[in-house]
Amino acid sequence: MKTRHILPALALAAGTLPVGAVDADPHTLPIDWRHVHEDSHPFGYALIDRLEYRGDEGPNHLLWDAQGWYGGDYNRLWLKTEGELPVSDSNGEIEVQALYGRVIAPYWDLQAGVRYDRAFGSGPDRDRAFGVLGVQGLAPYRFETDAALFVSQDGDLSLRAEIEYELLLTQRLILQPRVEINAAAQEVKAWGVGSGLNDLQLGLRLRYEIRREFAPYVGVEWVKKFGDTADFARADGRDSGNLALLAGLRMWF
Repeated sequence: MKTRHILPALALAAGTLPVGAVDADPHTLPIDWRHVHEDSHPFGYALIDRLEYRGDEGPNHLLWDAQGWYGGDYNRLWLKTEGELPVSDSNGEIEVQALYGRVIAPYWDLQAGVRYDRAFGSGPDRDRAFGVLGVQGLAPYRFETDAALFVSQDGDLSLRAEIEYELLLTQRLILQPRVEINAAAQEVKAWGVGSGLNDLQLGLRLRYEIRREFAPYVGVEWVKKFGDTADFARADGRDSGNLALLAGLRMWF
């Protein structure tokens, strides 16, 4: 959820308590937080977590990963999008999610909604839709976690889990390891997806926060495909694994 910037900023800006503080003993709360306000004022937040140019063993490409929400402390509308656009050709992929989020624990949202994928390029365009059920939040030791279960329009089941961690080297220089795992219960050859573990992504990004809301970064990411997914990639003339150097921007509003 990229939570480090969200909850403290909203609590201070709105004069409201963080989730979970409503039931706390008012005598144990900070003086500025003893006046509880109802969850009636909506807020909005948008984060471009990754906007980067990647140079790897295949075609260099642009990648984005962004999300935002609008609502109160307990109920929110989430929008998420990510995709890739190769620089040297017209092939690309776009994913968009629209989700309802409900706070189920401090710093944790249960999310449900829909996902739409579209792939385009030299061949016929393809698209597909999913139902989504997931959780997103801040795990112990400040691991930012986003995990979701997807059921396609054809009944195919898949899973994605993303984990990030922010290591503050200084007040402005931040090292961010990132792990992403994708798996599927069924083979979907048209989309290059095999059953079982599909791929593993390990990334490391070093950013400098010129402002808290604006930070350029450089990094490296290793991607490895497995099983039938790797076979499909090789049959399509793509690598089953590669190492990419990258540079980009991280912004939030």
